[in-house]
Amino acid sequence: MTAEFRDGGRGYPARLEIDYPEEGLSRLTTFFRAIWIIPILAVMAALGGGLPNASGLRDAVANAGPVGGVLFLPALLMILFRRKYPRWWFDWQLELARFTQRVFAYLLLMRDEYPSTDEEQAVHLELDYPDAERDLNRWLPLVKWLLAIPHFVILFALLPIVAVLVAVAWFAILFTGRFPRGMFRFVLGVMRWTLRVQAYALLLTTDRYPPFSFDDN
Repeated sequence: MTAEFRDGGRGYPARLEIDYPEEGLSRLTTFFRAIWIIPILAVMAALGGGLPNASGLRDAVANAGPVGGVLFLPALLMILFRRKYPRWWFDWQLELARFTQRVFAYLLLMRDEYPSTDEEQAVHLELDYPDAERDLNRWLPLVKWLLAIPHFVILFALLPIVAVLVAVAWFAILFTGRFPRGMFRFVLGVMRWTLRVQAYALLLTTDRYPPFSFDDN
């Protein structure tokens, strides 16, 4: 992963990249994915987020991953009254977001590696740590959920498309051993878009309004 991706460059302060499996995907693990993913889903559920639905992204759109929704109110209050975003709080959110995206990548058939609880593997996610006094408006978190409604509407409309593409990809992998690249990029684009909206409206790590885009910019 490039240094520009790590430090943000000109990109949005929430970035996601998943390596395309050039070597192909396992037909066996793909066929039994709905069974083999159960243990790691239980771990994710134990963190407070419940289980994702068939699309694998609805919960992410709704509550910013396993505990993003739980920590939204404390983050809002800290920014509003103290103009702070504690570093330990941010680090927890970042590592949890990385873990969640590894689970989603496996659930959505994009990677074969069983999701690690701590290793990066082939899923690369970065959030830029905000200087709360300089970068975050203390009053904006009160209305961010409202400003983000157009994004939520579009993302919920895209979820059925993602579900269909993943179902088609399941058959494609069984017959060819590959996730069609165009479908892969579309699903990744929806995941990126969702992450940016989460960072803006729920994790509250940035005041930069998310672009209506599938790309990391």
